[in-house]
Amino acid sequence: MTTPVIETARLRLRPQEIRDWPPFRALMTSERARFMGGPFGEGTAWGMFCSDTAHWDFFGHGGLTVEAGDRAVGQVSIICPPRFPQEELGWMLYEGGEGQGYATEAAAALRDWYYTQHPAPVRLVSYVNPDNAASARVAERLGAVRTCDLPPLDPEDHVYLHPAPERLQ
Repeated sequence: MTTPVIETARLRLRPQEIRDWPPFRALMTSERARFMGGPFGEGTAWGMFCSDTAHWDFFGHGGLTVEAGDRAVGQVSIICPPRFPQEELGWMLYEGGEGQGYATEAAAALRDWYYTQHPAPVRLVSYVNPDNAASARVAERLGAVRTCDLPPLDPEDHVYLHPAPERLQ
């Protein structure tokens, strides 16, 4: 599958490129990655970056860089590496990208694209650390509902189930 380019009113979601590695590394090796199990070492961060890209070839979904204007402001992804119970819609913003609605806008665009390519019964979840109130708010703005009926990625995670495609119309 060709990795898509998705455009919204303000953002461009595009395939990751090597120039996206420095801001990805900076986030994942910093304290800002604490809600994702980090901070991670550079080798682990590199593996995550490569996995998000390889997902496109293996599964038809993966990570996309989020651009606002000509600046990478974060990443949005739908991934399901071996230890994940099911496909996760995830988002992260690089330093300076927070508080502008980019995560919600980008995640909604990728989710909608995914549901047009992967019809029901596939459902997306987001795994959110209970201390990450900002990420929980993004999930809720996307219409996701916290559920205890699905397994978490990590025992303390909250699982948010995204609405079925028919509810997005």
